[in-house]
Amino acid sequence: MVDVLTEIVIQQPRERVAAYAADPDRAPEWYANIDSAEWRTPKPLKVGSRVAFQARFLGRDLAYIYEIAEYEPGKRLVMRTNEGPFPMETTYTWDTEDGGATRMTLRNRGNPKGFAAVFTPFMSMMMRRANRKDLLAIKRILESGGVEA
Repeated sequence: MVDVLTEIVIQQPRERVAAYAADPDRAPEWYANIDSAEWRTPKPLKVGSRVAFQARFLGRDLAYIYEIAEYEPGKRLVMRTNEGPFPMETTYTWDTEDGGATRMTLRNRGNPKGFAAVFTPFMSMMMRRANRKDLLAIKRILESGGVEA
């Protein structure tokens, strides 16, 4: 089982951080490993929405479709994929901190299947490292004020 939780405090209002982070079209801007996102259902984002992602992780090209399992705008987003050798659940949460900043958490959970299961400890470490970099990127983007959420 992989269960990686990372978090960061972003000096922006929760609504702005959540709107940006929950927008699949923005994912390639702040996720280093995501090359593209393509809507498979009509916008806007809601429970049942499906988005196809093209990504690269550990030197491999990945294609997967996330389905939105839970969505409370401004508070929580849960996405799941059951495809491939590594079914994954990704959860974002956003909480207001003192002074109006936002604590964003990013959690990835999954059970690798088959040969991928052998690499679970290594994958956890690499996911944690990638998630930290991604959260630092979203923090930099949103705190720079250059992007409208």
